[in-house]
Amino acid sequence: MGIEEEKIIRAAFRTIKGVGSQHLRQLIAHFGSAVKAWEAPQSSYLQVANQEKWIREILKVRKDIDPQEIGAALSQQGIMLITPDESNYPHLLLELAGAPPLLYYRGYLRGDAEVLAFVGSRQATTYGKSAARVLARDAAAKGIVIASGLARGIDTAAHQGALDSQGTTWAFLGCGLDRIYPLENQRLAEDILEKGALISEFTPGTPPNALHFPARNRLISGCSYGVVVVEAAERSGALITVDFALDQGREVFAVPGPIFSPVSRGPHHLIRQGAKIVERIEDICNELPAWSKYATQISLNKELLPKETVHPAELDHLSILQQLSDVPLHIDQIAIHSTLPVSTISLALLELQLGGKVKQLPGQHYVLAREC
Repeated sequence: MGIEEEKIIRAAFRTIKGVGSQHLRQLIAHFGSAVKAWEAPQSSYLQVANQEKWIREILKVRKDIDPQEIGAALSQQGIMLITPDESNYPHLLLELAGAPPLLYYRGYLRGDAEVLAFVGSRQATTYGKSAARVLARDAAAKGIVIASGLARGIDTAAHQGALDSQGTTWAFLGCGLDRIYPLENQRLAEDILEKGALISEFTPGTPPNALHFPARNRLISGCSYGVVVVEAAERSGALITVDFALDQGREVFAVPGPIFSPVSRGPHHLIRQGAKIVERIEDICNELPAWSKYATQISLNKELLPKETVHPAELDHLSILQQLSDVPLHIDQIAIHSTLPVSTISLALLELQLGGKVKQLPGQHYVLAREC
């Protein structure tokens, strides 16, 4: 029996109504392989699950299914199959008691990849998206793979951050790989495929379904060394992912946010429960012994730098930049904490915008323009 035949038979079983990953594992454990299960006589199935509905469905439709047709259809769609027995299967997933016996993927997978997961609100703020994108960018620049779920908001920002640094990112879908959800992320999905992968536990043709997302989230945390939560309501899918991460023995990290924001409550709750606070990627690397090599920083002694004459306008710019962050700040608030005239502040903000250092938001609010 070859691995390719085994994979195609596993895919054939998954097309049968009611046969999910758990049932497929059950068949493999009982018969020794999917191929043997496919060839087994009806009488042998009586010992598997006492004629449960999914067993009856297998016996009813198995004879009408051509596994080779299924394999050809997958190949036509550019969808590949991978099992836990193969070297490029994400190695941390192997630690899970319920590791999927079959994954569908497009793109490129590395079994030995060091992976960091990002989860958070679909209704993310400008601050949250900026934080996720910058942290993911800095992690990917170190060679760490970014895992997330291709959803709106924080997921999208994390994938984009990895791409910003020409890094690798994996997107786990709660539907078949022939459907991109949300549809607006079709271009992002295509960009991910250049170096990374789209991954799913679900057969092609499976629509996005709310019941599928917890299973998807379990894989996002399961393949990762740690999970970073950037903005989440008190009850959200992101916190469900955290529960999976804790059960799987993964580290949990949280990015603090503005106290007035509802989506800060989730991360702040996690911090009170002992999650590690994240302000920069080194905060994560320092907590993971295996990643200590990534935490090395070169510090410059400013006393050794050559003295240069600084133009007064540059000092004005610097004083304003020191006030700004990813949290929107109104021009009046900048003026209150500045010794500069309002006219000078307005001019400096315009110059900083033109220089790509500051971004103006509606209502004369300003934030730092991150490199993302």
